[in-house]
Parts: sequence; structure tokens; C-alpha cells
Amino acid sequence: MDMGWIVTVASPSDPAVQVSIIGNDDPAAPGISVEVADVDAVHARALERGLEITYPLRDEEWGVRRFMLREPSGTTVNVLSHRSD
Repeated sequence: MDMGWIVTVASPSDPAVQVSIIGNDDPAAPGISVEVADVDAVHARALERGLEITYPLRDEEWGVRRFMLREPSGTTVNVLSHRSD
């Protein structure tokens, strides 16, 4: 995946193993992306813990459901799951 500001490369032998490289000077851009099995459950837990949600939970047109939060040290974290539909 290459969206200009983020490029994701995957292992040819195991596509689930991926690295995302973020090349954006925007301080609101995520510093890290984490793929989880159930993004809705992680979102609910983040809300329960009072974490700052910086990008609301939503389905993106490129096949992921995601949200972003700011973790306690200030890094923006992109939390996502790939949609199966």
C-alpha cells in the first residue's frame, strides 16, 4: 500500500507480517500503527480508560476499520483491523 504519506510493505512468505513507514511532517500523523483482531473491543477499552481519541472509529474506503488515540507519552497510535467484507 502506498498512499504517499505512508507505505506498507509485507513479507512475501507471510503477508500478515508488515511494516508501515510514515513519511509525514504532520505532528498529528500516527507514530505507530497496530493491527488488532477486534478494533471495536480495543476502542471500547480505550474509552473506558479515558484515553484521548484523536481520530474517531470509522471504516475507511481502503478496507480497514480504525481509530487513533494518543498514548500517555504523547505518541499518536493508529489502531486498526482489516475488514473481511
